[in-house]
Amino acid sequence: MQPLGNIRVIDAATLFAGPMAATYLGDFGADVIKVEHPRRGDPSRGHGQAKDGVGLWWKLLSRNKRVTAVDFSVPEGQEVALRLLADADVLIENFRPGTLERWNLAPERLWEVNPRLVIARVTGFGQKGPMAHRPGFGTLAEAMSGFAAITGEPDGPPTLPPLALADGIAALAVAYGVMVALNAREQTGRGQVVDLAIIEPILTVLGPQITAYHALGTVPARTGNRSSSNAPRNTYRTRDGRWLAISTSAQNIAERVVRLVGRPDLVEQPWFASGRTRAEHADELDAAVGGWIAERDADEVIAAFEEAQAAVAPIYDVRDIAHDPQYAALESIVHVPDEELGSVALQNVVFRLSETPGGIRWAGPPKGAHSDEVLGALGYGADDIARLREAGVVA
Repeated sequence: MQPLGNIRVIDAATLFAGPMAATYLGDFGADVIKVEHPRRGDPSRGHGQAKDGVGLWWKLLSRNKRVTAVDFSVPEGQEVALRLLADADVLIENFRPGTLERWNLAPERLWEVNPRLVIARVTGFGQKGPMAHRPGFGTLAEAMSGFAAITGEPDGPPTLPPLALADGIAALAVAYGVMVALNAREQTGRGQVVDLAIIEPILTVLGPQITAYHALGTVPARTGNRSSSNAPRNTYRTRDGRWLAISTSAQNIAERVVRLVGRPDLVEQPWFASGRTRAEHADELDAAVGGWIAERDADEVIAAFEEAQAAVAPIYDVRDIAHDPQYAALESIVHVPDEELGSVALQNVVFRLSETPGGIRWAGPPKGAHSDEVLGALGYGADDIARLREAGVVA
C-alpha cells in the first residue's frame, strides 16, 4: 500500500521549492504528473552537473514523476490544463502572481471544474505585498530572512549557502501545507489555496530572533561556527588533519566534554551553569577543547567522546557520506536503474514509516516520456496528440 496512492498531483512548478514538495508527495505514492514547457523544458534539466548531457539534479528532483509538456499560455494548452486538473487533487505552481489569472486558469476557474482541488502557489514573496510581483529565488530569501546576516565569521561578509537552502526548507513547508489542506478538504469538501512565500519558512527556522528583537532590541551578530546559545560549539582540527564538530546544547553534555578534556574545574565556574553564559566564555572553552583535540587523531577523539557519551561528529564531504556505515544502515542512499544513465544514486525518502514506507521507483525521466499516456487518459487520440505536438502546444 502506498499511503498517498489515492492522490494525484500536477507539478507545474520550477526551481526548486515547488517541484521538491511534489517529489516528497511522490515518494509516498502520489501520482505526480510533472508539466514542463514543451519547447524550453524544465530549467532544472540544465541546472548543475550533467553526465553524458543528462542533468543530474533533474534525476533527483523529478524522481517518481510522470512527465509531460504543455504550454499553458495558449488556449489549447489551457484546455489541456483544465482536463488535467479536472480529476487532480493538487496543483503546485510557482508562476508570478497574476500569471494563472492571465491564462484564464485562476483558482476560481479551476474550482469550477474541480471544487476539491488544492492549489499550492509557491513564490518568492507571496501573493500580496509590495514585492509580490518581483522575481524571487531562494538566494533572496536567504538574504532577507536574516540567515546571511548571521552566517560567516565576525569580521567577514554576510555569507550565503552554496545550495538551495531556502528552497529546501520551503519545499518541506509546501508539502506540509498541502497535506493540511487535503485533510481540511475531508471536512469541508472543498479545496483551497496554499499561499507560501519562500522568505517565510526559513525565517521561522532561524529561531526566536524576531521575538528577541521585539522584546529586547537585540540584533544577532555573525559568530562563525560558534553559537550565542551554548559553548563549546565549534569545529576543531585533529592531529591527523581532520575536522570534527562538537555541540553542547544540553548542560550535562557540556560538563562531560570539559571533564573529558581535563578541565573539570570549569564546571565549578558560576558562568558554566547555562548555555548563554558559557557562550560568553567561548574563547576559554575553545582553547581547552581545541587544544586537547589537536593533540589526538580523529578516531581517538571520536572514541573518547563516545565513551564519555558526549556529542561529536566528523565533518564529512560527499565521499565520506557515500561510505559511511550509519547512512548505509539507514539506507539513506539508493541506486535506481535509469534508462538514460544506466543507474543513478539518489537520496532516499526523508523519513521511514513502519507500515507504509515510501520509496523511489524511478529517477527523473526524459522530456515528454509519458505524454502519450497522460494525454491519452484525458481523451486525446493519437491524431489529436500529433496535432498538438506539431503546433508546439505539447511535447
